[in-house]
Amino acid sequence: MAETTAREDGPRTLPRPLPLDGIRVLDLSRVLAGPWSAMCLGDLGAEVIKVEHPERGDDTRDWGLRTGATNTSYFDAANRNKRSITLDLASPEGLAVARDLARTCDVVVQNFKTGGADRLGLGYAALSTENPRLIYCSISGYASDGPEATRPGYDIVVQGEAGLMALNGEAERPPLKFGVAAVDLFTGQYAAQGVLAALFERERTGRGRHIELALFDCGLALTAYCGLEAMVRGHDPVRAGNAHPSIAPYGVFQAGDGPIVLAVGNNGQYRRLCDEVLARPDLASDPRFSTNLERSRNRAQFLPAIEAELARWTRADLLARLDAAGIPCGEVLGLHEALTSDRARAGDLVLPQGGDASPAAHVLAPPYRLDGERLPVRRMPPALGASSAEIRAECEARRAAEAERPMGGPLRPAGA
Repeated sequence: MAETTAREDGPRTLPRPLPLDGIRVLDLSRVLAGPWSAMCLGDLGAEVIKVEHPERGDDTRDWGLRTGATNTSYFDAANRNKRSITLDLASPEGLAVARDLARTCDVVVQNFKTGGADRLGLGYAALSTENPRLIYCSISGYASDGPEATRPGYDIVVQGEAGLMALNGEAERPPLKFGVAAVDLFTGQYAAQGVLAALFERERTGRGRHIELALFDCGLALTAYCGLEAMVRGHDPVRAGNAHPSIAPYGVFQAGDGPIVLAVGNNGQYRRLCDEVLARPDLASDPRFSTNLERSRNRAQFLPAIEAELARWTRADLLARLDAAGIPCGEVLGLHEALTSDRARAGDLVLPQGGDASPAAHVLAPPYRLDGERLPVRRMPPALGASSAEIRAECEARRAAEAERPMGGPLRPAGA
């Protein structure tokens, strides 16, 4: 069926079902990387059932700012488009319900410590025996077959161990972590990508896969071109802060009344900057600054000269002149400014939660657009156990239907 997404000017109906319509996901994970991957699948149309501890729920229900009786801003960020059921996995009854759910799901996402899911009977070997089409995604801190397999994985620790902190910040300052949990978020995205590939493959083979992601592996992958440059150099690149290590001028600069971002990507843009924006053609013709290689080589002389010229203008005037000259630029906004900007509003990127949530509680919309429409937030982040009774009743109904089948046998997996 078509999906709807809420807007102030009324709901819009997407003309076709969402890509993962009919796919069921059992989210046995907590905190960020695992829940983020399951949320990505939910954004694309999957039915996501989040399993939580009956008393404490997901750890992140106690992180951030309170947005409801059992919800927080941190929890809400990774758990839209899900239902919540509370199960005590230390009890036989809770485990039985979890296994029941896994038998009827297409995907399981879990981030227990290595070996933890197996000890509960919720590992890939046990669940795939009953559901051969199951795609099972395990997220851990470190490789499951390595000497650190049982170490807990924390984003900030991996940011340090993977060299990411060494990339961030100013050269004369200590290493700096990213402003968001980048390793967790990228691991969640990689996990969702792996699940999508396995779902595609299953269309050909009829069988599931066991996908494994480690935070450290993803953190190292995130170093990208900087990591490869370090290998060529044989030592760390110099940390450049907001500047670009090989392009100038490129970074954050101060206009007369506030910061702007300026990205001069080629020599043609630089000449227009000097001629049309700053009215300083001499800066373009100066042989020390005429090419990017020379500007980078002579940063100590170049940057003070360009900074002094930029500071002569108000931010609004400077941005207007840069835009007219076709030079990439932008404001440096505060986070709240960005979230409440006309640009965010026009894109339906921040939505009020409504219902029983705090009046200030919002949720970020999925970033995907299909056929010109923003994908919907079909379910706001759930209260702890909000769908427990509903999901248990569905399990009972399936068991009853199975008992009436002449030959009995296992419950039919979703997507079969």
